[in-house]
Amino acid sequence: MTALAFETDSGAGTRGTLGVIVLKTDETIEHDFRFFLPSDGVAVYHSRIPFEPEVTSETLARMEHDLAESVALFPETAAFDVIGYGCTSASAVIGEARIAERVNEVHPKAAVTNPLSATKAAFKTLGVKRIALVTPYVREVSQKMRDRFEESGIETKTLASFEQIEDAVVARITPDSIFDAVIKTASQSEVDAVFVACTSLRTAKVIRRAEDTLGIPVLSSNQAMAWHMMRLAGLSDAPVALGRLGSV
Repeated sequence: MTALAFETDSGAGTRGTLGVIVLKTDETIEHDFRFFLPSDGVAVYHSRIPFEPEVTSETLARMEHDLAESVALFPETAAFDVIGYGCTSASAVIGEARIAERVNEVHPKAAVTNPLSATKAAFKTLGVKRIALVTPYVREVSQKMRDRFEESGIETKTLASFEQIEDAVVARITPDSIFDAVIKTASQSEVDAVFVACTSLRTAKVIRRAEDTLGIPVLSSNQAMAWHMMRLAGLSDAPVALGRLGSV
């Protein structure tokens, strides 16, 4: 056998190394992120976290226990710039600060975000104060989302929901149905932007179409978190699918 010479470098993440914690039931976020993140020099690693099929305040809260263990499944030798926890509703239930604490127990040097924190950052950057909110959640979970925004000074002028409890159903709501919901909900009141909550909703091909129709920013959980992870990692890329958010 011949011993081969070789060289090493910093690995696939020459510009940035990102980690995404994905719910066991989520069938969408990894697909959407392909549209929202650049591929050149950006390494993206995924870890799954246990979750039950039904989305309720109780099942969301239980994920806190498994967060650190899921983070520990990322490659130990990868120097993560940012780790994102991919659940909007659980971020509202568990709390953004507590999520960051659990992630940093394992990777203390990584910046941490989630769809709720990312969306708040996007609203601030875009100067958004009044929103139309579209969710797939049951009423109690949708209300928690509304409450979290109001606590940060964002007024929800209109709220509409598909009112689904099963994540598998949410993942199968068509992009056309999401587009129609965005247009209908935004048209009910004067708003600065629309936010489509939930990483299971397929929004990658909806955002630019809806923005062209409404003339205002349209944000989604996956888009906002991908954008925030890039910016926290010092990346200024603006993939087309990000829509207006990509310009900031």
